Amino acid sequence: MSHSRRKFILQSGKIAFGGSALAALPLEAVFANRKRASPNDRLQVGLIGGNNMGWANLKSHLKLAEVDCTALCDVDDNVLNKRAAELEKASGKKTTLYKDYRKLLEDKDLDAVIIGTPDHWHCLQTIHALEAGKHGYVEKPLASSIGECLAMVAAQKRYGKVVQVGQWQRSGKHWQEAVAYVHEGKLGRVRAAKSWIYVGWKSKLPVKPDEAAPAGVDYDLWLGPAPKRPFNLNRFHGSFRYFWDYAGGLMTDWGVHLIDMALHGMKAGVPKSVMSVGGKYAFPEDAMQTPDTQTAVYDYGDFMLTWEHTVGIQTAPYGRAHGVAFIGENGTLVVDRDQWMVLPEPDGKRYRMESVPVQRSVDNALDNHAADFVDCIKNPGKTPRCPVETGSLAAVVSHMGNVAYRTGRRVYWDDLKKQFGNDKEANALLTAAYREPWKFPKA
Repeated sequence: MSHSRRKFILQSGKIAFGGSALAALPLEAVFANRKRASPNDRLQVGLIGGNNMGWANLKSHLKLAEVDCTALCDVDDNVLNKRAAELEKASGKKTTLYKDYRKLLEDKDLDAVIIGTPDHWHCLQTIHALEAGKHGYVEKPLASSIGECLAMVAAQKRYGKVVQVGQWQRSGKHWQEAVAYVHEGKLGRVRAAKSWIYVGWKSKLPVKPDEAAPAGVDYDLWLGPAPKRPFNLNRFHGSFRYFWDYAGGLMTDWGVHLIDMALHGMKAGVPKSVMSVGGKYAFPEDAMQTPDTQTAVYDYGDFMLTWEHTVGIQTAPYGRAHGVAFIGENGTLVVDRDQWMVLPEPDGKRYRMESVPVQRSVDNALDNHAADFVDCIKNPGKTPRCPVETGSLAAVVSHMGNVAYRTGRRVYWDDLKKQFGNDKEANALLTAAYREPWKFPKA
């Protein structure tokens, strides 16, 4: 491998860290760069879930002069106190702290909430926020099941508040340019769209014994509607997403980001059928439940969409650790978080179209996404770039891949009935049973 190619692949891997890189800017720098805003324009937000992307989302919102964070909520006192201290140091103001999000939602002065909790909490917390009259910015994936996604779409329509889903590629200029290029038709008929993530920076998840929950953690509230199980560090911060009780692995973690853009480019909805294979091929003895290697194939009748992921390797299609490719008869457009370009299809000694050299990302898409959310709150009737319907579609399609994987066969979707035909085993995976006293929200 050449030095330049190796450098490019390593850079692609760093870009793929996503939340870690986005959260790197010190909070003091965020407040130092804020402009002044009129008291009449102030927007009070609360954060539910202060780790990782929840904190990154809040910092992007706090770059906006009119946004103030007046409430923080987390079931882990260690996280809650750390974030409260950071916020007070940077802003000079104390913030009201909560351990139970339901108490936070009773605050009549809050205009909106940012939901950065594990996936299995997104549905209830978003719907409860809407019921309380709050707008919501909810981290992706929209929910941990297809049934929850549908309930959230219905709730947003019922209450009419703004919901922005954290699929922030929708607000990235170079992503918008790439999708617009696909829509121009220069690629010719696109017969396949490919999306993938090769997570080269992750390794195995070592098996750990059950233990007592750390001091300051309300573990029962962390579990919420999920099944009652002993505390295990592997199922907690960060790595929770590799267990079916709380999430859908890389398929729904990275899948919603990249499948969303594939669907956007193809102007596609739900597929006719889905197949998926994979397993614990990389680290068969580690603690993960979800597959570390998986491929899903979606049949749309006139084109095919594929998803592919693996762990521990980052030498991936087109030399990019993650991305989306639109494979047309005249050429292929490849886009990731850093850049996009077009590779023309050879036709003898000629090419079927002009190439497009690398077009780099020049903006912060998460910042743009936060600004769009706030703008929609301030301008009633404006639709956010990733509304709940869009977030639902990407999540539903991703969950379909997992349903096909878990049933071990091709599954067929009936969009009129919102179920997998008469497939009892597949339909049993539409929505997880909620643990008492939590109740599944009515659509």
